[in-house]
Amino acid sequence: MHTDTTASAPKIIDRAGYQVELDALRIREKAHTREGDAIAAARRRLPMVEVDAAVELIGPNGPVTLLETFEGRRQLIAYFQMWHTGRPAAEQCEGCTFFNGQVRELSYLHARDVTYATFCQGPYEESVRYRDFMGWDVPWYSAEESLGVLMAGRGPFMLACYLRQGERVFETYWTTGRGVEVMDQTYGLLDRTVYGRQEPWEDSPAGRPRITDAYARTNGRPTAQWSRLEAGHSDDLAGGR
Repeated sequence: MHTDTTASAPKIIDRAGYQVELDALRIREKAHTREGDAIAAARRRLPMVEVDAAVELIGPNGPVTLLETFEGRRQLIAYFQMWHTGRPAAEQCEGCTFFNGQVRELSYLHARDVTYATFCQGPYEESVRYRDFMGWDVPWYSAEESLGVLMAGRGPFMLACYLRQGERVFETYWTTGRGVEVMDQTYGLLDRTVYGRQEPWEDSPAGRPRITDAYARTNGRPTAQWSRLEAGHSDDLAGGR
Protein backbone atom coordinates (compact mmCIF):
# COMPACT_ATOMS: atom_id res chain seq x y z
CA MET A 1 0.00 0.00 0.00
CA HIS A 2 1.32 3.42 -0.98
CA THR A 3 0.55 6.38 1.28
CA ASP A 4 2.76 8.96 -0.44
CA THR A 5 0.93 12.30 -0.51
CA THR A 6 3.66 14.18 -2.36
CA ALA A 7 2.85 12.86 -5.85
CA SER A 8 1.33 15.43 -8.16
CA ALA A 9 -2.44 15.53 -8.54
CA PRO A 10 -4.91 17.35 -10.81
CA LYS A 11 -5.83 20.95 -10.12
CA ILE A 12 -8.80 21.50 -7.82
CA ILE A 13 -11.84 23.28 -9.30
CA ASP A 14 -15.56 23.46 -8.52
CA ARG A 15 -17.98 20.74 -9.65
CA ALA A 16 -19.46 22.81 -12.48
CA GLY A 17 -16.06 23.40 -14.05
CA TYR A 18 -15.10 19.78 -13.50
CA GLN A 19 -18.26 18.63 -15.29
CA VAL A 20 -17.55 20.89 -18.27
CA GLU A 21 -14.14 19.27 -18.82
CA LEU A 22 -15.51 15.77 -18.22
CA ASP A 23 -18.28 16.36 -20.77
CA ALA A 24 -15.67 17.37 -23.35
CA LEU A 25 -13.72 14.18 -22.68
CA ARG A 26 -16.93 12.14 -22.90
CA ILE A 27 -17.31 13.18 -26.55
CA ARG A 28 -13.94 11.61 -27.29
CA GLU A 29 -14.80 8.51 -25.23
CA LYS A 30 -18.02 7.97 -27.19
CA ALA A 31 -16.17 8.38 -30.49
CA HIS A 32 -13.65 5.80 -29.28
CA THR A 33 -16.48 3.40 -28.41
CA ARG A 34 -18.12 3.83 -31.82
CA GLU A 35 -14.78 3.25 -33.56
CA GLY A 36 -14.34 0.08 -31.48
CA ASP A 37 -17.76 -1.09 -32.66
CA ALA A 38 -16.76 -0.42 -36.27
CA ILE A 39 -13.52 -2.36 -35.86
CA ALA A 40 -15.44 -5.28 -34.32
CA ALA A 41 -17.80 -5.21 -37.30
CA ALA A 42 -14.82 -5.38 -39.66
CA ARG A 43 -13.36 -8.23 -37.59
CA ARG A 44 -16.58 -10.21 -38.09
CA ARG A 45 -16.17 -9.82 -41.85
CA LEU A 46 -12.63 -11.21 -42.02
CA PRO A 47 -12.07 -14.35 -44.10
CA MET A 48 -11.06 -17.55 -42.32
CA VAL A 49 -8.49 -20.28 -42.83
CA GLU A 50 -8.95 -24.01 -42.22
CA VAL A 51 -6.97 -25.70 -39.47
CA ASP A 52 -6.50 -29.46 -39.14
CA ALA A 53 -9.35 -30.46 -36.80
CA ALA A 54 -7.52 -33.68 -35.91
CA VAL A 55 -4.37 -31.96 -34.62
CA GLU A 56 -3.54 -33.41 -31.20
CA LEU A 57 -3.43 -31.75 -27.79
CA ILE A 58 -3.07 -33.28 -24.33
CA GLY A 59 -5.82 -32.81 -21.75
CA PRO A 60 -6.69 -34.28 -18.34
CA ASN A 61 -7.63 -37.63 -19.90
CA GLY A 62 -4.81 -37.81 -22.42
CA PRO A 63 -4.75 -36.97 -26.13
CA VAL A 64 -7.67 -35.04 -27.65
CA THR A 65 -8.21 -33.41 -31.01
CA LEU A 66 -8.60 -29.70 -31.63
CA LEU A 67 -12.22 -30.45 -32.56
CA GLU A 68 -12.84 -32.02 -29.15
CA THR A 69 -11.63 -28.93 -27.30
CA PHE A 70 -14.73 -27.10 -28.56
CA GLU A 71 -16.69 -29.21 -26.03
CA GLY A 72 -19.51 -29.41 -28.56
CA ARG A 73 -19.90 -25.65 -28.91
CA ARG A 74 -19.75 -23.75 -32.19
CA GLN A 75 -16.85 -21.43 -31.37
CA LEU A 76 -13.60 -21.62 -29.43
CA ILE A 77 -11.34 -18.93 -27.98
CA ALA A 78 -7.89 -20.24 -27.09
CA TYR A 79 -5.08 -18.49 -25.26
CA PHE A 80 -1.62 -19.87 -26.03
CA GLN A 81 0.15 -19.50 -22.69
CA MET A 82 3.94 -19.29 -22.76
CA TRP A 83 5.79 -21.90 -20.75
CA HIS A 84 9.36 -22.28 -19.49
CA THR A 85 9.75 -26.03 -19.17
CA GLY A 86 11.60 -27.21 -16.07
CA ARG A 87 11.54 -23.77 -14.46
CA PRO A 88 9.88 -23.09 -11.08
CA ALA A 89 6.59 -21.26 -10.69
CA ALA A 90 8.34 -18.00 -9.79
CA GLU A 91 10.01 -17.97 -13.22
CA GLN A 92 6.89 -18.54 -15.31
CA CYS A 93 5.57 -15.77 -17.54
CA GLU A 94 4.18 -12.85 -15.57
CA GLY A 95 2.36 -11.50 -18.61
CA CYS A 96 0.49 -14.74 -19.32
CA THR A 97 -0.27 -15.05 -15.62
CA PHE A 98 -1.64 -11.50 -15.62
CA PHE A 99 -3.89 -11.88 -18.66
CA ASN A 100 -4.99 -15.51 -18.53
CA GLY A 101 -5.67 -15.31 -14.79
CA GLN A 102 -8.38 -12.69 -15.32
CA VAL A 103 -10.59 -14.84 -17.55
CA ARG A 104 -12.67 -16.60 -14.91
CA GLU A 105 -16.47 -16.55 -15.35
CA LEU A 106 -17.10 -18.56 -18.51
CA SER A 107 -20.88 -18.97 -18.33
CA TYR A 108 -21.50 -15.81 -20.37
CA LEU A 109 -19.29 -17.15 -23.16
CA HIS A 110 -20.98 -20.53 -22.98
CA ALA A 111 -24.37 -18.83 -23.31
CA ARG A 112 -23.18 -17.54 -26.70
CA ASP A 113 -22.02 -21.05 -27.73
CA VAL A 114 -18.33 -20.18 -27.15
CA THR A 115 -15.75 -22.30 -25.30
CA TYR A 116 -12.68 -20.71 -23.73
CA ALA A 117 -9.55 -22.79 -23.14
CA THR A 118 -5.84 -22.43 -22.44
CA PHE A 119 -3.51 -24.07 -24.94
CA CYS A 120 -0.27 -24.16 -22.99
CA GLN A 121 2.99 -24.22 -24.91
CA GLY A 122 4.57 -26.61 -22.38
CA PRO A 123 3.99 -30.20 -21.23
CA TYR A 124 0.63 -30.98 -19.66
CA GLU A 125 1.52 -32.53 -16.30
CA GLU A 126 3.96 -29.79 -15.34
CA SER A 127 1.92 -26.84 -16.61
CA VAL A 128 -1.45 -27.97 -15.23
CA ARG A 129 0.09 -27.93 -11.75
CA TYR A 130 0.68 -24.24 -12.31
CA ARG A 131 -2.98 -23.79 -13.20
CA ASP A 132 -3.94 -25.64 -10.03
CA PHE A 133 -1.51 -23.59 -7.91
CA MET A 134 -3.03 -20.39 -9.27
CA GLY A 135 -6.55 -21.68 -8.57
CA TRP A 136 -7.72 -21.30 -12.15
CA ASP A 137 -10.50 -23.56 -13.41
CA VAL A 138 -10.41 -22.90 -17.16
CA PRO A 139 -10.02 -25.92 -19.48
CA TRP A 140 -6.30 -26.58 -19.87
CA TYR A 141 -4.49 -28.42 -22.65
CA SER A 142 -0.91 -28.87 -23.75
CA ALA A 143 -0.40 -27.82 -27.35
CA GLU A 144 3.35 -28.40 -27.13
CA GLU A 145 3.54 -30.99 -29.92
CA SER A 146 1.20 -29.09 -32.26
CA LEU A 147 2.49 -25.53 -31.98
CA GLY A 148 3.92 -25.64 -35.49
CA VAL A 149 0.42 -26.14 -36.87
CA LEU A 150 -1.58 -24.02 -34.46
CA MET A 151 0.73 -21.05 -33.93
CA ALA A 152 2.53 -21.27 -37.27
CA GLY A 153 5.45 -19.15 -36.10
CA ARG A 154 3.34 -16.49 -34.43
CA GLY A 155 3.60 -15.43 -30.82
CA PRO A 156 5.37 -15.59 -28.42
CA PHE A 157 1.89 -15.76 -26.87
CA MET A 158 -1.37 -15.60 -28.78
CA LEU A 159 -5.13 -15.31 -28.50
CA ALA A 160 -6.97 -17.10 -31.31
CA CYS A 161 -10.62 -17.60 -32.28
CA TYR A 162 -12.00 -20.61 -34.11
CA LEU A 163 -15.27 -21.64 -35.75
CA ARG A 164 -16.50 -25.22 -36.04
CA GLN A 165 -18.56 -26.27 -39.05
CA GLY A 166 -19.44 -29.91 -38.61
CA GLU A 167 -16.13 -31.78 -38.43
CA ARG A 168 -14.11 -28.90 -39.88
CA VAL A 169 -12.32 -26.16 -37.88
CA PHE A 170 -11.43 -22.68 -39.11
CA GLU A 171 -9.32 -19.93 -37.55
CA THR A 172 -11.17 -16.62 -37.76
CA TYR A 173 -8.95 -14.20 -35.81
CA TRP A 174 -5.72 -14.00 -33.85
CA THR A 175 -3.77 -11.36 -31.98
CA THR A 176 -0.78 -10.99 -29.69
CA GLY A 177 1.08 -8.20 -27.90
CA ARG A 178 -1.27 -5.53 -26.58
CA GLY A 179 -4.09 -7.15 -28.53
CA VAL A 180 -4.58 -9.57 -25.64
CA GLU A 181 -5.47 -6.70 -23.27
CA VAL A 182 -9.08 -7.58 -24.11
CA MET A 183 -8.64 -10.46 -21.64
CA ASP A 184 -8.14 -8.26 -18.59
CA GLN A 185 -10.15 -5.68 -16.72
CA THR A 186 -7.28 -4.40 -14.58
CA TYR A 187 -5.79 -2.08 -17.18
CA GLY A 188 -9.21 -0.79 -18.20
CA LEU A 189 -9.94 0.14 -14.61
CA LEU A 190 -6.49 1.65 -14.03
CA ASP A 191 -6.89 3.73 -17.20
CA ARG A 192 -9.84 5.44 -15.50
CA THR A 193 -7.80 6.48 -12.46
CA VAL A 194 -5.80 9.67 -12.09
CA TYR A 195 -2.48 7.79 -11.93
CA GLY A 196 -3.29 5.32 -14.73
CA ARG A 197 -1.21 2.19 -15.12
CA GLN A 198 1.82 3.96 -13.68
CA GLU A 199 4.02 2.45 -16.39
CA PRO A 200 7.01 4.35 -17.85
CA TRP A 201 5.63 4.59 -21.40
CA GLU A 202 2.41 6.36 -20.41
CA ASP A 203 1.80 10.03 -21.17
CA SER A 204 1.16 11.32 -17.64
CA PRO A 205 1.89 14.71 -16.07
CA ALA A 206 5.25 15.14 -14.35
CA GLY A 207 5.38 13.94 -10.78
CA ARG A 208 2.85 11.14 -11.11
CA PRO A 209 3.79 7.74 -9.59
CA ARG A 210 5.63 5.20 -11.76
CA ILE A 211 6.13 1.52 -11.08
CA THR A 212 9.67 0.33 -10.42
CA ASP A 213 9.15 -3.46 -10.47
CA ALA A 214 9.07 -5.38 -13.72
CA TYR A 215 5.80 -5.73 -15.62
CA ALA A 216 3.21 -7.66 -13.56
CA ARG A 217 5.99 -8.95 -11.27
CA THR A 218 6.50 -8.16 -7.59
CA ASN A 219 9.56 -9.17 -5.54
CA GLY A 220 10.74 -11.66 -8.14
CA ARG A 221 7.41 -13.38 -8.82
CA PRO A 222 4.34 -12.86 -10.96
CA THR A 223 2.31 -10.62 -8.67
CA ALA A 224 -0.74 -12.88 -8.38
CA GLN A 225 1.36 -15.74 -6.96
CA TRP A 226 1.85 -14.08 -3.58
CA SER A 227 -1.75 -14.45 -2.45
CA ARG A 228 -1.66 -18.15 -3.38
CA LEU A 229 1.49 -18.70 -1.33
CA GLU A 230 0.00 -16.84 1.62
CA ALA A 231 -3.04 -19.13 1.39
CA GLY A 232 -0.74 -22.14 1.73
CA HIS A 233 -0.84 -23.38 -1.87
CA SER A 234 2.22 -25.32 -3.03
CA ASP A 235 4.01 -23.99 -6.09
CA ASP A 236 5.94 -27.23 -6.60
CA LEU A 237 5.59 -27.93 -10.32
CA ALA A 238 7.71 -31.06 -10.21
CA GLY A 239 5.68 -33.06 -7.69
CA GLY A 240 2.53 -35.08 -8.20
CA ARG A 241 -0.89 -33.49 -8.37
